[in-house]
Amino acid sequence: MRARHPRTPRVDLPTRWLMTDERMGDALWPALARLPRGAGVVFRHHATPSAERRRLFVRVRGLARRRGLVLVRAGDERMRGEQGVHNRRGAGIVTWAAHSRREAIAGLRAGASVVFVSPVLHTRSHPGARALGRVRAAWIAATTYRPGVAVIALGGMDERRFARLGGPRFVGYAAIDAWMRTR
Repeated sequence: MRARHPRTPRVDLPTRWLMTDERMGDALWPALARLPRGAGVVFRHHATPSAERRRLFVRVRGLARRRGLVLVRAGDERMRGEQGVHNRRGAGIVTWAAHSRREAIAGLRAGASVVFVSPVLHTRSHPGARALGRVRAAWIAATTYRPGVAVIALGGMDERRFARLGGPRFVGYAAIDAWMRTR
């Protein structure tokens, strides 16, 4: 009989993530401070001009290093100190956004070690976007699962909603608003 693979991601992959963007403004800094040690940050800020984006990345990188956070960069422009890339092949941790099973499989083929299934629930950051819902999101997660890959719920998530999501395939969640809320 073949040994079963454990149903957990690699030990070094975060299970809590912050997705950054321009809409956060100065709330970015308290959100980063609220992340638990070892959490991940996907630095997006796509609309920020290059020079300003680089300066902002340096500030985020400094805070991430001090707090033991994993920092992944989205976008084409490489950044010194990035620990991985988002939605593209690359070195380090490869994260991938998947709004369907097809996109999740494309991420796995690109070498993703973290797949964000999104949007699980309605989210303020994508008003009017159709949410997957718990059942469809869980199906994508279950059919995407591979040993060593972290499947992360994104969209309308916080600790309470993640706990209610259930299912063994989601190992964590990513959010924007959940990390911006005062506790």
